[in-house]
Amino acid sequence: QVRFLESGGGSVEAGGSLRLSCTASGYNSMYCMSWWRQEPGKEREGVAAIASDGTATYADSVKGRFTISKDKAKVTLYLQLDSLKPEDTAMYYCAVVTRIDCSGSWWDFRAGAWGPGTQVTVSS
Repeated sequence: QVRFLESGGGSVEAGGSLRLSCTASGYNSMYCMSWWRQEPGKEREGVAAIASDGTATYADSVKGRFTISKDKAKVTLYLQLDSLKPEDTAMYYCAVVTRIDCSGSWWDFRAGAWGPGTQVTVSS
């Protein structure tokens, strides 16, 4: 059974930075891993994904500001959030994507239950 535990969220001012972490277990390490976020009253959206070979892909809204990475053991997933904006305020989640290649509509291939998430709040 795939399990995720996100951490590292907090409250920062616009322009600030945070580093989110996600420990994952029970998943096939050949698959892509991803970060998602959800604002109150809105659908969850995928923001970044990383393949087993380290190839990363980003949503246009975070490209150039967020960086997804993972440790060599592929146990911990990270999301570096820089130049934060108030519109980045959301609950952030990690998830496995049942594809080896993260290109294209990778968000259609998310699998497993969601973890508890970690809250990011950016004030103006």
